[in-house]
Amino acid sequence: MLDCIFCKIINKELKADIVYEDQDFVVFKDIKPKAETHLLIVPKKHIESLNALEDIDLAGKMLLLAKKMIKNQNYKIQINTGKKAGQIIDHLHLHLLSGKMF
Repeated sequence: MLDCIFCKIINKELKADIVYEDQDFVVFKDIKPKAETHLLIVPKKHIESLNALEDIDLAGKMLLLAKKMIKNQNYKIQINTGKKAGQIIDHLHLHLLSGKMF
């Protein structure tokens, strides 16, 4: 998507504090963290929201990546779907939060 902020980060058109990247995902720090650790796990393929996700393998990889990124600490996963639920960017992403919550 031409105007998608996350697609621009994936394509290196916008800067982000990227902590991990592979063929399917990019993981970067949230610019407005709500916890000591607040990462966004974003599929490289543009998918508007969880409601548009049809690839069960991608969903499973996303959850396993979250577990890998947090390394057995206590954590919270949040996926906002739709504007009324708090989704600001129309690109599927998982919030991974750990540590002190703000």
